[in-house]
Amino acid sequence: MTPLFVEQLLYIIIPPGLLVVSGFFALRWAPSGALRSAVLHFAAGVVFAVTAVEIVPDLLREHQPVETVIGFALGVLAMLGLRSLTHQDEELMGPDPSAPGGAPEGLSRLPTTMLVGVGVDLIVDGLLIGIGFAAGAKEGRLLALALTAELVSLGLAVGASLKSKSIAMRRCVSALGALAGAFVIGAGLGTTLLSHVSQHVLAIVLSFGAAALLFLVTEELLTEAHEEKETPAMTAMFFGGFLLFLILGMIM
Repeated sequence: MTPLFVEQLLYIIIPPGLLVVSGFFALRWAPSGALRSAVLHFAAGVVFAVTAVEIVPDLLREHQPVETVIGFALGVLAMLGLRSLTHQDEELMGPDPSAPGGAPEGLSRLPTTMLVGVGVDLIVDGLLIGIGFAAGAKEGRLLALALTAELVSLGLAVGASLKSKSIAMRRCVSALGALAGAFVIGAGLGTTLLSHVSQHVLAIVLSFGAAALLFLVTEELLTEAHEEKETPAMTAMFFGGFLLFLILGMIM
C-alpha cells in the first residue's frame, strides 16, 4: 500500500469511528431530555449546513436542472414511502412498546425512518469525501476534517434517541456500526465509481441526497427535538450547528 492510500484510508475511517464512539458515549451517559433535544437541534443545524454548503453548490455547478428535479423527487418519494411503511408497521404492532407501561427494554422498535435518513446522509458524506480525494488529496482531507464535526453530532443525536426508546444495547451498537459502514461504503463508491460518472448521474445522486437530508432535518431530527419544551437555548443550538459547519467550510 502506498503512503497516499494509507492516508486516505485513515481519513475515511476516523470520522465514522468517532460517530460510533460519540453514539456509544450517549448510550452510556443517558443524557436528560433537555440535553437530548439540544443535541438533536445541533445535529439538525449541522446537517442543514452540509446540504447548503456542500451539496447545493455542487448541484449549481453541475447545472443539470432536469436531473436535479428527478433526483430530488425520487428522494422525497423514497423518504415519504419509508415513513408510510414505518407508520403502517407501528399500527399493526399496536402502541409503542417504549412508552410507559409498554414492552420491557430491548423490545422497542428502532426509529427506522431516522436511521435510514442518517444512513443516506452518511452515504452522501462518504461520496463527497471520496470524490474529494479523487479530485485531489487536499480536497479530501479538508472535507474529512469538516465532516467529522457532523458525524460526532449525529452520533450523539442517534445515541441519545436510541437510549430514550429503551432499546437493547446490542441493537443500538449494531445500528451505530451500520451507520458507520454506510459512510465507508459511500467513500468507497466516491473514490471508485462516482468519480468517473457523467454529470447527469452525479446530479441525480446529489439531488436525491439533498432531499433525503432535508427530510431528515425537518421530519425527524427537529420533530423529535421538539418533543421537549422549546427554549431559546435549544433553538440557538440549531443555528450554532449551522454556523459551525459554515465557518469550517470557509476556513478549510
